[in-house]
Amino acid sequence: MDKTLVGWHVLRRAAWLLAASAALILLIGMGDIDLWLADLMFDFHVHEFPWQHVWLTEAFGHGTLKTLLTVLGALPLAACAWDLWRLARRRRALPDWWRLRVRLMSLCVILIPLITSLLKRASRSHCPWDLERYGGYQPYYRLLEHIPGWLEAGHCLPGGHASSALWLVGLAVFWLPHNPRKAADVALSALAFGAAVGWMQQMRGAHFLTHTLWSMWVACAVLAALLAANKALRAARRGAAETENTASGQAPA
Repeated sequence: MDKTLVGWHVLRRAAWLLAASAALILLIGMGDIDLWLADLMFDFHVHEFPWQHVWLTEAFGHGTLKTLLTVLGALPLAACAWDLWRLARRRRALPDWWRLRVRLMSLCVILIPLITSLLKRASRSHCPWDLERYGGYQPYYRLLEHIPGWLEAGHCLPGGHASSALWLVGLAVFWLPHNPRKAADVALSALAFGAAVGWMQQMRGAHFLTHTLWSMWVACAVLAALLAANKALRAARRGAAETENTASGQAPA
């Protein structure tokens, strides 16, 4: 049974889309859209972000919702751990169809927030509320502008909070390969939800638009990489099996 979820032509198309979207985000970051949107969220009369400590964006968006998503993300991890435990004891576990998809989903749960967090720790970009423009103490530098080495790192890009929801793009694998259109709809819905979670943090002054967009890009890149890895692994195993069968057929009786 072939467990390949997508063809190479789909992966090549995904690579082109990732490259094009990265270029677009870079272009947005070099302009003033980030500042324009943050200005809309900031009240220059009272010098604060009015939504920063509102229940919807802080208690719910930054607290309750993140906790719920963390608990939800633990479900595929628990299923994967249970499956591995059953296999180790040579007992019946998940069917092959479910095993592959649960494992890919679990990898999305782990890798998307992890990679986003690592990139964030390496980033020197600051959050809006840290900037002098919005009552903070740091100057603003656009994406790709040189940031002086003496300036304190901001560790704010990509948006970490959005990644707590963006692992949901992994749900798309449950509709592959039999219903690719539904899989695309599921992935787009997950991206939209992650964007909404990120938007709530933008309302608080915690992130710029490009911070959220890069988080979405990372999620898509991770999913595409996992699908490509599954494709390559299946091809390698199939090639090894064919070589072994050929060698066995040519062996002397």
